[in-house]
Amino acid sequence: MQIKILSFAKCVALAICFIAVFSRSSFSQTISVAGKWRFKIDAGDEGVKAKWYNTKLPETINLPGSMAENLKGDDITLKTKWTGSIYDSSYFYHPRLEKYRKPGNLKIPFWLTPAKHYTGAAWYQKDVEIPANWKGQRVVLSLEYPHSETHVWIDDMEIGTQYTFVVAQNFELPANLKPGKHTITLLIDNRIKAINVGQDSHSLTDHTQGNWNGVVGTMFLRAGSPVYFEDVQIYPDLKKKSAKVKIELKAGSNISSNGKITLSAKSFNTKNIISVKPVTAPYQIKNGVGTLEIELPMGDNIATWDEFDPALYRLTASLIANDGKKDTKNVQFGMREFKAVGRSFEINGRPVFLRGTANNCEFPLTGYPSMDVAAWERIFKISKAHGLNHMRFHSWCPPEAAFIAADLAGFYLQPEGPSWANHGTSIGEGKPIDQFIYDETNRMAKNYGNYASFCMMAYGNEPRGRQVEYLTKFNNYWKAKDSRRLYTGASVGGSWPVIPNNEYMVRAGARGLDWGKKPESISTYAKQIEQFTVPFVAHEMGQYCAFPNFEEMKKYTGVYKPKNFEMFQEDLADHDMADQAKDFLMASGKLQALCYKNEIEKALRTPNYNGYQLLSLNDYPGQGTALVGVLDAFWDEKGYITAKEFRRFSNSTVPLLNVPKFVYTNNETLTAAVQVAHFGKAPLKDAKVLWTIKEASGATLAQGAFSPQTLPVANGTVIGDIKFDLNTIQKATRLNVEVSIEGTEFANDWSFWVYPAELPKFKTSFYYTGKLDDQAKKVLDEGGNVFLNAAGKVIKGKEVVQTFLPVFWNTSWFKMRPPHTLGILCDPANPAFENFPTESHSNMQWWEIVNKAQVMNLEDFPKGFKPIVQPIDTWFLNRKLALVLEAKVGKGKLIISSANLSPDLKDSPAAQQLYFSLQRYMMSDNFKPKYEVAYNTVKDIFESPSKIQFDTFTKDSPDELKPKPNSN
Repeated sequence: MQIKILSFAKCVALAICFIAVFSRSSFSQTISVAGKWRFKIDAGDEGVKAKWYNTKLPETINLPGSMAENLKGDDITLKTKWTGSIYDSSYFYHPRLEKYRKPGNLKIPFWLTPAKHYTGAAWYQKDVEIPANWKGQRVVLSLEYPHSETHVWIDDMEIGTQYTFVVAQNFELPANLKPGKHTITLLIDNRIKAINVGQDSHSLTDHTQGNWNGVVGTMFLRAGSPVYFEDVQIYPDLKKKSAKVKIELKAGSNISSNGKITLSAKSFNTKNIISVKPVTAPYQIKNGVGTLEIELPMGDNIATWDEFDPALYRLTASLIANDGKKDTKNVQFGMREFKAVGRSFEINGRPVFLRGTANNCEFPLTGYPSMDVAAWERIFKISKAHGLNHMRFHSWCPPEAAFIAADLAGFYLQPEGPSWANHGTSIGEGKPIDQFIYDETNRMAKNYGNYASFCMMAYGNEPRGRQVEYLTKFNNYWKAKDSRRLYTGASVGGSWPVIPNNEYMVRAGARGLDWGKKPESISTYAKQIEQFTVPFVAHEMGQYCAFPNFEEMKKYTGVYKPKNFEMFQEDLADHDMADQAKDFLMASGKLQALCYKNEIEKALRTPNYNGYQLLSLNDYPGQGTALVGVLDAFWDEKGYITAKEFRRFSNSTVPLLNVPKFVYTNNETLTAAVQVAHFGKAPLKDAKVLWTIKEASGATLAQGAFSPQTLPVANGTVIGDIKFDLNTIQKATRLNVEVSIEGTEFANDWSFWVYPAELPKFKTSFYYTGKLDDQAKKVLDEGGNVFLNAAGKVIKGKEVVQTFLPVFWNTSWFKMRPPHTLGILCDPANPAFENFPTESHSNMQWWEIVNKAQVMNLEDFPKGFKPIVQPIDTWFLNRKLALVLEAKVGKGKLIISSANLSPDLKDSPAAQQLYFSLQRYMMSDNFKPKYEVAYNTVKDIFESPSKIQFDTFTKDSPDELKPKPNSN
């Protein structure tokens, strides 16, 4: 049945009303406890012994909120004991960074800097008035998101302790509590204690949300019936067109109760509301506990939930006891089945390909996750605009608002237990974390298990310990307990052991671009995944870096400040490149986008590949500052690719082009095989696939159409071949090939470069040399021109490793693991490129020139000097680099290339063309280098190493601030 879904905005409005009104009993009363609380820090753990709950705390604080937001806690110093691993401690020891370690100018590079920092015990206190009409009612104190261990007193009576990162903490007040004034006291402790989930877990680390202390979200006292619904879980059955409803009942004081329960349901976000016929059944509670199962027929015309039509129902469960007590519970759910069928995912019997991103709990204004539906609505709306349909939550579980918003958006979620059990902890070795993972995932399933978007679950991220044994049992436990979602033991890198009973794999190993070889678009990941018999999803795909966007800094108006960005910006200025920051961002961003495009397309053309989880669509402000997103940490675009452009290669339907290379000569034929990956809501019938070939100017050189055909819901659908003879192209040209599906938004395009197979010969008068020899100096001294091919000869800059790919994750977290650069920057209008068409950034034609080519460190060159081709350095070092430069030296003029450019480059047409263009430039009147450089400064490039070298100072991983031996 075709179900029309209401607009997302209307759905969100309905959901907010649902949260505010229907998620609680219709017969309950609520008093908010948000607002001003009394407060005191307990750094010495004195409060319990001194009975602070019996005293009036001296300070005040506003809740919901964190201590840092209220400017409570310790100032940030070099001795701040952060929660999180530091892989590169050189910041603490390197002389060049000394100025950033001084009080008043403290700038740390690892993550964002909070206004205050505190780990330990803190006390919160508030007076409340209990109404007289609450007598005989069950009264609960609900705190949606305390962080993290909470002890609660009412007056001088301790009523409970809870420790969880995944759900609200609810504390039942004594049944005999008298009406009138009472004092609620909270002791919240955010330290890692016996239960150690891992200091880098995104549930608590300073790398992401921060290890904050406080309470956020809703805070209230609620009075309701002493006979109540403890839990309602709904299990859809599409084949039977019914839902099994499992109910747990409770009654205070272990009393018994009898009565009846009525279940009814109706859709609420479909244009035509579908009402389900109510069902009534008797219940019985003995000794305070009762359970029952009720089958709820959903009718013949059920509305199913998926990414295209996220139809939702609201179940109303009403209890009427024989003695007149009443309770009501409302539950949101969707009729859907998310399964693994062989090596494929299916949603309601239709194949689905997961196009996802990892959410790492980046909330740079507050340091804690958004607790409202509207904020999550925005995140999912932006994600869908980029063609995504899936989100993994790396070692944390989001609040209920995220599930509500994902349900409404039609977004598949993989929340995880709040653990990265690696640094300082492990699983399967008898530690308290072993049981805690079961407790937390059970809390997740109980509180969020009815949400249709909750489709997958893992223990957490990349553990150590006896993981195979532990995670195998974990999978078996959950597969037997709850079939509404799929389970994978952990989200892991490629070196982690395989958990044999995973229902799907989230692994690395089948990701990345093999651009050590010539780029192409034919290879797949089939070999890497052939061993798996269940669906495969790429773990943390991408991680390609772009340069920092310093314009982003003005957005940090909250409790966190981008001291890391300030440091990088200041260091860039110290290296005489402040005016290039925006250009570096745009050029590196274009290369980043190119890499994401090619990796995603490779995944889409791989048979039996079932999804990817980017790390991530937006930047990650921790772990050394990982600028891997095409969006910033605020989910805003950076300016180098739009959502519409990204969606061309990351969508439910994507045209693909299989070619062996992207650079041709004009005596060849461009032959490209067209495929389509289609994972829409239904097969595309009579789809007409079109293609065009255009010049960079927009002029059409060729076009065509393939015979209409039905595109099944699958990838690898072969459409046909495009063949275009290149012999009509007489000069260096960039072509654009676009493939589109008529009458749809689905289109994709690729750039190609065509160069003359034979270049015209012309007489040159400059001196070509492979080393800065005496003859070169003589020519320069006499006013002549020199072309120096310095490939393999560079000393100053030899330590900088350049490949065509940009920095992975970031060079700090991986201790300067190569590559170290972020692509190149050049000026297309420079007359040096008159015969070598280029954009301002790396593109495929640069691969054979740039990949593994040396770079030159221009640390001693004149202020303001800019090379012709400038590799962009990692922002942790900001070295001024050159691949091709020009300068006035002595009376002459000089071009140096550390890329291999020579008269004999027959197998490298792009390099041959660039050399040709530079030759013509040197022979023209335009060859007028702006800057004069001393001969000895040039010579020093080939004699002396860089003055500042990277030094980790420590060798462990992570460093944890351990200095090297004999370090002061």
